[in-house]
Amino acid sequence: MPPTPEKVAHAVAALGLRSLRLDSSDPTLVRAFLYSNTTLLLTIPNQMVPPLAANRSNALRWLYVHVVPFYPRTKISTISVGNDPLESSPDFSTFLLPAIRNLHLSLRDLGIRKISVSTTFSFISVITTPFPPSSAQFLEPALDTVVRPLLQFLRDTNSSFLVNLYPYNLYKIRSEIPIGFPLFQEHPFGFRDDLTTGVRYRNLFDMMVDAVISAMAVAGYENIPLIVTETGWPSFSTDPTEIDANPVYAELYLKGLLCHLRSGKGTPLRKEGVSETYIYELLDKQMRKGRNWGILYPNLTAKYKYIQFSGSYCRGFFDMLIMAVGQFLVFAFLHGNGSFSLL
Repeated sequence: MPPTPEKVAHAVAALGLRSLRLDSSDPTLVRAFLYSNTTLLLTIPNQMVPPLAANRSNALRWLYVHVVPFYPRTKISTISVGNDPLESSPDFSTFLLPAIRNLHLSLRDLGIRKISVSTTFSFISVITTPFPPSSAQFLEPALDTVVRPLLQFLRDTNSSFLVNLYPYNLYKIRSEIPIGFPLFQEHPFGFRDDLTTGVRYRNLFDMMVDAVISAMAVAGYENIPLIVTETGWPSFSTDPTEIDANPVYAELYLKGLLCHLRSGKGTPLRKEGVSETYIYELLDKQMRKGRNWGILYPNLTAKYKYIQFSGSYCRGFFDMLIMAVGQFLVFAFLHGNGSFSLL
């Protein structure tokens, strides 16, 4: 059985985490963080997007169940309308912006102005090419029907662009990428140059982030804050051909990512870096088929004994540790110049 909301809240407190992303936004889980110092990022399920777009009263109804009974006693920073909804159904393109606007207006009707609204995309679903980053653009027809109007909304409301970004998945489909590049392993010849910008990349994470930044700039919105809502490396796969899904590589990726983000160096095209990064996920799933991405086993014991998810290391520091939970699957979140959290 998955852990109870109370056990999840206790685990978050024990790890010293100060923020969470709830992928299911279960009200019982939101309630578990009443009067805590934990800030939540909520997610509305994809199947709710068309009803929210159809009528603002549906948006109000969702808020009355998931937000109003708890806020501000439970801290909530952002609501994502769907998680990669265009991948689950391209038909959602006509509903997504109306749903986002209805939720935003409903929050204003309730006098709530400190919760931002956005949606989450998958890197592979919306970006044309990861390299060179300067050549990246948003795919059509999503660019004109969804992405550009969304970017205007995000600029108007001072909100962030949310993207799921997995170097592991890109490495799997691009055989020319050496394994050290996505794992933050620095070698004398472990780099790729963008000849257009003259930028040198030493890890795949930065290259993918800058591809999104370049695509936003081409669309005319280069200064929108960027949040990486999912990233990680699987420690196990039931597919015997996925030999790179192993705990050694997973630990290398997490260590490398944390060290890189805590260094405060940002990316070549955005020196301040991404605003937040969520590591997928907190708990392994008990499953018959698929991959395990968790940093904890299902019984809440630690998988990686030599990774500090609180405190500081790598000759750096971080200000805040954040955690995000989705259906008891938790991501890790890094805030700004090195602050860290989990999802």
